[in-house]
Amino acid sequence: MGIGIWQLVIILLIVLLLFGAKRLRNIGSDLGSAVKGFKKAIKDEEVEKIESAENKGKTIEGEVSKEKDKV
Repeated sequence: MGIGIWQLVIILLIVLLLFGAKRLRNIGSDLGSAVKGFKKAIKDEEVEKIESAENKGKTIEGEVSKEKDKV
């Protein structure tokens, strides 16, 4: 009861007739860019979480030594 290859071909032909090849290419390109941007955002967020977990509780040596020098 699933969708067969012929049903997919017919749907593709109808979509091609409605939108045209150039517009479909642009839509595909835009969709690919959106997915790429989404994956990059997810990866950046994971890296940021890891870095914040590693830096949690650490002090910055330069600032601590400057405070000691002033006293």
